[in-house]
Amino acid sequence: MKLVVNRNILILHFTVLIWGFTGVLGELISVSALHLVWYRVLIAAISLYVFFLYKKKTIRVSKEQIWQYLGVGVLVGLHWVLFFHAIKISTVSVTLVTLSSVTLFTAILEPIINRKRIAISDVLVGLLIIFGIYLIFKFEFKYFWGIVFGLSCAFCASIFSILNARMVKKASPSIITFYEMIGAFLVVSGLLLYTGQFDSQMILSQKDLMYLLLLGVVCTAFAYVLGVAVMKELSAFTVALTTNLEPVYGIILALLIFGQREAMSTGFYFGAVIILGAVFVYPYLKTKLIA
Repeated sequence: MKLVVNRNILILHFTVLIWGFTGVLGELISVSALHLVWYRVLIAAISLYVFFLYKKKTIRVSKEQIWQYLGVGVLVGLHWVLFFHAIKISTVSVTLVTLSSVTLFTAILEPIINRKRIAISDVLVGLLIIFGIYLIFKFEFKYFWGIVFGLSCAFCASIFSILNARMVKKASPSIITFYEMIGAFLVVSGLLLYTGQFDSQMILSQKDLMYLLLLGVVCTAFAYVLGVAVMKELSAFTVALTTNLEPVYGIILALLIFGQREAMSTGFYFGAVIILGAVFVYPYLKTKLIA
């Protein structure tokens, strides 16, 4: 049993490393954030559909569920558009650290949506994250809009995570994700039509196509299947704690690949340490207070 758990922990770390690499790919892919997300969700949806065919798994759900999943998919699509746009107007590091504020938004929104009392631990962690964000704003003000889009991205992620936590109790996570990819595809297609961006800019270079296939198949569909598989064996605490490494892995990969372009001020890293420290402490604090 211990060997199985250790193997699943390694797989989970590998999965989180892949997720951390999405920010790097967002910087490497030259097309706009809207085009990037359009291709990503299309490739991910097709990949999941092929997976269902291989597993001979039905994708039938009720009409009510379809509308729910498509609706949440709209939030997922907006989340990714904001995420990749933040990367393109700032840096991978700035975006990943501000994305960590999803813990703050969840601490505030989850009790409101689920009609529960806000825990003291949520307030304390939230205050630490706010202080860290303040420091990043102060020392990296030139990336103001990147930080704003990063925070907006985290806000969307918080809402769809809370809603997914409800829906996953009644349906298969892979089926939910499949329909969410379709919902994301529809909303991004609508945005492209509205802004008149279904044009020649959508023609991909060989390099962009390769990176998008990597992003859609490996970093989205494949990583998702891996992540769900290990969650059957590992505790929620272990999963939450390990998932918090995503921005750490992403920042390290960005520094290794882009070098000086990703170098930030001392104040930024101080703020990042406060935010990431609060995010890491959060699951432990919640477990201790519940226990």
